[in-house]
Amino acid sequence: MGRIIAVANQKGGVGKTTTAVNLAAELALAGKEVLLCDFDPQGNATSGLGVRKKGLTHSIYTVLCGDDLHAAQALVSTPVEHLALLPTDNNLAGAAIELVSQPDRATRLRDRLLPLRHRFDFILIDCPPSLELLTLNALNAADSVLVPIQCEFFALEGLSQLMNSIRQIKKLYNPELTIEGVLLTMYDGRLNLTVEVAQEIKRFFADKVYPTVIPRNVRLSEAPSHGLPACLYDKYSRGAQAYHAFAQEFLSRQP
Repeated sequence: MGRIIAVANQKGGVGKTTTAVNLAAELALAGKEVLLCDFDPQGNATSGLGVRKKGLTHSIYTVLCGDDLHAAQALVSTPVEHLALLPTDNNLAGAAIELVSQPDRATRLRDRLLPLRHRFDFILIDCPPSLELLTLNALNAADSVLVPIQCEFFALEGLSQLMNSIRQIKKLYNPELTIEGVLLTMYDGRLNLTVEVAQEIKRFFADKVYPTVIPRNVRLSEAPSHGLPACLYDKYSRGAQAYHAFAQEFLSRQP
């Protein structure tokens, strides 16, 4: 049965979607069957894999808020072999309001993804950059949380709030939830602040921090506009090479 991993950080602009897309692609290229669930109403993971949001018949929104649509019916293919996408569209922004009165409002995503676990080795959920009902659903569905962190001062402030939320979710909803790992993104070792923040994060998380870091890289920023992960856009770029190394390290830590 496949593992479900939420890629989450309540702070935006930390490379969360970039990490979800590129890790999913690298795992697929390594021969794993992978599903990427775009659970962020912005839909950047969907467009970043070349899928047009306006042309979708079904999406994670219709799966989440519909009564009789199975998640498997909403899956679409991607440019990467072995990587499927559960896309989103603009309607997802209103899903939290629609679900708030439902008794299963916090566990609906978990229930919808359950039938897919046997089909995939990994299901990655790209979470919204906030701690609200959609993120709660994602963390309830997940076995673990992968936390991308940009090496800047404000990242440390948001980190404590995220950890408090994870502790509450473990206590109230999902006692098996664990921290998969912490990935340092947009890393620039020439800056003293970057090094200092990285050291502080390592003191806090110890061996949960991956030795591989993701550098600032223009190719990583360009790839989504072409609807491709970095490994297909420019596999020799520093960003693509970093995500390849990270994926190998990620796999080496799997049980």
